[in-house]
Amino acid sequence: MSSVLECRQLGKIFGDGDVALCILEGVDFTINSGERIAIMGASGSGKSTLLHLLGGLDEPSSGEISMAGKLLTSLSPVQLGRLRNKTLGFVYQFHHLLPEFTALENVAMPLLVRGIRPAQAKQQAAALLDRVGLSSRLSHKPGEMSGGERQRAAIARALVTRPACVLADEPTGNLDRQNAEQAFELMLELNRELDTSVLVATHDPMIAERMDRVIHLEDGKLV
Repeated sequence: MSSVLECRQLGKIFGDGDVALCILEGVDFTINSGERIAIMGASGSGKSTLLHLLGGLDEPSSGEISMAGKLLTSLSPVQLGRLRNKTLGFVYQFHHLLPEFTALENVAMPLLVRGIRPAQAKQQAAALLDRVGLSSRLSHKPGEMSGGERQRAAIARALVTRPACVLADEPTGNLDRQNAEQAFELMLELNRELDTSVLVATHDPMIAERMDRVIHLEDGKLV
C-alpha cells in the first residue's frame, strides 16, 4: 500500500523557556491508502494538534511530515495550499460552513479553489449532496439546516474533491447519537466507494471499534 501521510519524530512545543508546553513528542506513524485510523486519548493529549500538523495547518517544532510523498518543509505556502486542496479533506466537530453561502455553494467551494469551472463545480457538489441525502437542501444556508444536515454537508465538502485522505476532528462530537451514527456511517461508505483514507480523532468507542487501526495518544506520545 502507498502512504498518504507519514510523520517521523514529530514534536510540537508551545511557548519557550519556563512556560514551554510540550504537546507532541517523537510521534511516528503512517497512513496508507484507503486505511481507516482512529486517534484516541484524553482531552489535551495532542489529538487535535496532531491533525493540524498532518494537515499542514501548523508547523511542527521538530520532526518531518510527508504528504503524498512530498516533504512539507520543502514546499512554499502556495505549493502547500495546492497539495492540501488536492490531497486532503477536513471535517471538524463544528461544521465550519460559511453562513452566508448555501449548502451547494459551500460544497462547491473546494472545487472552485482548484480552478474548476463554476457550472461543473456546482454539478459535482449537487451530486454529492444528493448522495448524502441533502438534495432538497441545495439552496439552504447553514442557519436553515439542522445540526445533522450541516454535518452531512461538511462531510460532502470534505469529500467533493475526492481527496486521498480525510482528517476528521471529533466529527460527531456535536451530534446526538442517531445523527452521529448516520454521519459516521456516511464517512465509512464514502471511504469504501472512493478509497479515501480516514484519520479520526475521537473519544467515541463506537467509532474506534469500526476502524482498521486505533492509535492512542497519552501526554503527547503514542502508547
